[in-house]
Amino acid sequence: MITFMRVDEKAAHDTASPNPAALTTSLLIAIILAAANLRGGITGVGPLLPTVEHATGLSETWGGLLVTLPLLTFASTSPLAGRAARRYGAPRVLALSLPVLAAGLVIRSLPGIPFLFGGTVVIAAAIAVGNVLLPPIVRSTVPKARVGQVTSVYVTAMGLVAAISSGVSVPLADVLPGGWRTALGCWALLAVLAIPAWLPHLSRESDAAPGPAAIPAKTPSLWRSALAWQVSLFMGLQSLGFYSTISWLPSIVHDHGTSAATAGWELFLFQAVGLLASVTLPLLTRRSPDQRLLAATTSVLTAAGFALLAVAPGLALVTCVLTGFGGGATLVLALTFQGQRAAEGPQAAALAAMAQSVGYLVAAIGPLLLGALHGFTGGWVVPLTLLAALAAVQAVVGIGAGRDLTVTSLTSPPPDAASPPPGSPTTPSR
Repeated sequence: MITFMRVDEKAAHDTASPNPAALTTSLLIAIILAAANLRGGITGVGPLLPTVEHATGLSETWGGLLVTLPLLTFASTSPLAGRAARRYGAPRVLALSLPVLAAGLVIRSLPGIPFLFGGTVVIAAAIAVGNVLLPPIVRSTVPKARVGQVTSVYVTAMGLVAAISSGVSVPLADVLPGGWRTALGCWALLAVLAIPAWLPHLSRESDAAPGPAAIPAKTPSLWRSALAWQVSLFMGLQSLGFYSTISWLPSIVHDHGTSAATAGWELFLFQAVGLLASVTLPLLTRRSPDQRLLAATTSVLTAAGFALLAVAPGLALVTCVLTGFGGGATLVLALTFQGQRAAEGPQAAALAAMAQSVGYLVAAIGPLLLGALHGFTGGWVVPLTLLAALAAVQAVVGIGAGRDLTVTSLTSPPPDAASPPPGSPTTPSR
């Protein structure tokens, strides 16, 4: 059974967990360090992709698979991350993912194509854990009114490292021994740095009694919720645009005469503008729980950027500003929706798992489809036009996901509760 309530009707029920201030501060630092590891190991691949293909003999198709593989792994691993959190506690699972991430980054940097692809899968699986568990951890430790602000903080950390990774990958490959392998593998140091920050939180939730960030035992009704699907599709479409840009923007501008190093810095600009959006967006959403206008407007900005790149590739810098601001804002909104559209901490974890699983499955289509369309048409106009059209669809979906509503899942209703008694008031499902 799915019901909707206005947020202000349930404010008394939806309070933050009574955590000590010192513990909350410590957890916030741990969240920021974990978030810093969720993009850098992936975003550095795009600028180096031509070099990787040349060094390993990979075809353009296999190169497209390499940049799509993390998204496929995100989609398949996200539900498993939720189940593990239910059993062991979200902080523990997230802490365990960090050494796994470090190991994956090292494996990927070893010589041999099997290590390249196998390490990529390990990296993506570890990152998927953070993608799924950070929104419910935030949801269960801060007041609902500040979920957007805290989400913005960790998205900023995530985006800052991602932007740096994109900008310095080619220069690092030029100066470090081992070339591109070392440039991609050095991010393991950041994962190792984040591990000690989570040690104080390993006993935060017990195995026998999952805490507020754990997923409830059954959440099948979320898959029958229109609002949950809108949140998931918004997550998917904005991720499709972001990862398509990360994967192919360097190749697109390189095909129009830009050097590999300059292409990497243009990708840096794209993400740096995204950081600006993630910092400023909470100022616009702080006093309004209804985000329909923002979701639609920022999605339209993204669509305009893709359309401009299709018709005027010489204006790539303007494109980076438009798609960067639109993409950064919609990422914050997508993650905020996963907390604000859920009624309580456990349901936030369930909604996050659904949104990330469906979302990254949708997103995985982007890099592969763009690569295939480019190979078929011999140019980038058709792929970029498609991205612009999908961003327009994202604007429509965002109008639904941005509504000031909360989806409530009654996971274990009694058998006689399926139908309300005659004459009783009902809340329509949507």
